Amino acid sequence: MKNRKKKVSSGIAGLNRLLNGLFIGDNVVWYDDAGSLASEFSMRFIKESQKQGRPIVYVSFDRSPRNLIEKLGPLAENQDLIILDCFTNGKGDKSEVFNKFYEKDGAQWPYKVIKVTQPDSALAVSESILGLHKTLTGDVRFVFESLTGMADLWGGEDHILKFYSHTCPQLYELDTIAYWMIEKEAHSGKVKAHINQIAQVVVDLSMKQGKKRIKLLKAENRFPGSLGKFFQYTDAGGDILIEGEKTRNIQADIGSAVKNYRKLQGMSQKELSELVGVTSSNISQIESNLIFPSIPALYKLAEHLSVDVGSFFQEKDSLEKIVFQASDGVRINLSGNDKKNLEIIQITPFDTKGKIDLFRVGIFPGKKLSSHFFLFKGEEAGQVLSGEIDMVYKDQTYCLKAGDTVYLNTFSPSLWQNHREETAILLWMKIK
Repeated sequence: MKNRKKKVSSGIAGLNRLLNGLFIGDNVVWYDDAGSLASEFSMRFIKESQKQGRPIVYVSFDRSPRNLIEKLGPLAENQDLIILDCFTNGKGDKSEVFNKFYEKDGAQWPYKVIKVTQPDSALAVSESILGLHKTLTGDVRFVFESLTGMADLWGGEDHILKFYSHTCPQLYELDTIAYWMIEKEAHSGKVKAHINQIAQVVVDLSMKQGKKRIKLLKAENRFPGSLGKFFQYTDAGGDILIEGEKTRNIQADIGSAVKNYRKLQGMSQKELSELVGVTSSNISQIESNLIFPSIPALYKLAEHLSVDVGSFFQEKDSLEKIVFQASDGVRINLSGNDKKNLEIIQITPFDTKGKIDLFRVGIFPGKKLSSHFFLFKGEEAGQVLSGEIDMVYKDQTYCLKAGDTVYLNTFSPSLWQNHREETAILLWMKIK
């Protein structure tokens, strides 16, 4: 059976349903249209993490420690919360006004505040984050306020892309959950496409005619029916209530959904039957729609398949987009020397409901990549459309020519090299 990341609560019941679950390892990107919407969700996330007794690290580039403590209120007095202050020596310009916070014991109990001495260095910030993580136990939670603030301090988007591309996969491997806040209109479409490619979850928050809206753009490996749709939400009674779901056309094909999720989890019918407390024959009959599970059994199936009960009921789409024009492709913004070595164009939008993302990868003449061109944990496949390219995989070199196909299930190539005088073009797919 495949290892499955543990599902946890975001602190908002409606968001849990919308996502089909928040999982350990998730990097959640919040695009904020108004500059203040994402904080409502991060506050609930912090409160829920404290209820679970999990350590939380709040990385602040945009607020002084005193201002952030006032914003957090009683949440700041919890000993599981640590503020990593990248503001005082960053945008605060080491001003005496902000350093007085430390002189007057403001950084002492009941608050835990750590001042980063070189926040203008992306490497120093990364080292501070990872060094702090080593001192903590369990699944640590992070809130980054914000990627936009980092870009302002570091002088451009290339720096935040490099930091994000380096830090995000590490946090996934370290079994954390991280909320990344971004001002939506402050960044180019190319940058956002690159950020979305790496994140596990991407959420868009906006205001329209005075009403707050939420749209789920990406939810890796959970396939929620809410993907790509706007829902209104309100902040009532101290909780966020997500509303406005359209009436659904329900298909009574629970069996196919159970079978699909079981296979995604790598379970046999026997393994699932033992977890639910029924026979293998019962699971077979359910998957064939010969019998329907009782409500208690349905909830047990959802629990052990790590999905919400609503995931068993599929929505019929009135119009499905099946053709993507060449102009729909988005060039992935690469940083550093990568720009000189290759180009990557995402062919299918990142918010499609399918299980495959398609890319056109071009490796320039005479160029060498010392690692795989994607940081991706999952199945991949690709075909050489034109040119020739050498690939090193498990210390063995393969010379790939036009028409040759590569399938990767577990490991990634350690080197790509184009010895020829023409660009090698690959059609590449990531299987979610």
